[in-house]
Amino acid sequence: MNAMKGHTRWKLPAERRRADGHRESLELEQERQEHRLTMALARVVHDRRVALGLSVAELASRIGLSRTMVERIEGADVIVTLALLTRLASGLDASLRFAVDAHGATVALVAQEPLHV
Repeated sequence: MNAMKGHTRWKLPAERRRADGHRESLELEQERQEHRLTMALARVVHDRRVALGLSVAELASRIGLSRTMVERIEGADVIVTLALLTRLASGLDASLRFAVDAHGATVALVAQEPLHV
């Protein structure tokens, strides 16, 4: 029997509210977007560090931070400044790219091309 297919107890409270036409406040939507960006940055920093074969301690040494701070960045536990973003990109031999549009934002670390002299 399929009568229980859409049972509301199987939905998260936020899903039930959205199904009822409820919208989150603009402030909450912005907080969620900021959290998604922080998590995206953490993921690309981690992935780039691993791709370079660097340990957390090696990256920390490259950019002049503590190992704990790099772990916090990779754990999405810190809001980074522009200066820190610059240090991260440099230490990871990459360019940091943010794309922002009406649908949200994305973050990427792009490997720098070697200079041909």
